[in-house]
Amino acid sequence: MRDDRTITHLCLVSRALGAEAIVMEEVEKELRDTMSDVCRSWGGEFEILEEPSWKKVVMAAKKEGRAVVHLTMYGIPLQDRLNKMRSLDRLLVVVGGPKVPGEIYGLADFNIAITNQPHSEVAALAILLHELQEGKELKRKFRESRIKIIPQNSGKKVELAH
Repeated sequence: MRDDRTITHLCLVSRALGAEAIVMEEVEKELRDTMSDVCRSWGGEFEILEEPSWKKVVMAAKKEGRAVVHLTMYGIPLQDRLNKMRSLDRLLVVVGGPKVPGEIYGLADFNIAITNQPHSEVAALAILLHELQEGKELKRKFRESRIKIIPQNSGKKVELAH
């Protein structure tokens, strides 16, 4: 089981870099509240879905026509499959942890390694989403945000909606 901070960071990175939703086996109320507050303040929409069966999520995604991308340090280097993945319309990204069921390797359409060295699954997810979108997600505008950062060379400037 991941710790709460890692789970929160997976949600924050997913949302900030353009994912529609995250699906988890079990969702704590505090996480739902945190992400609801983030969306309310910073704009955009992001869902947290709960499904105890990871396999059910993967099979439903495949049935919908989504390609399943499993992030694992044991996979094929990202750069070797990036063009193929960019050509696909819809993806389900599976972020593994230390105890990933071996079955996911056979069900995934892509077993992708950001690096073949131990690393953070949060960083791996961020790199994948960034590379898939060719950096365009960094300019994304979030609708209905109450808070907007005004980029500055030094200092902080924040605009608050009324």
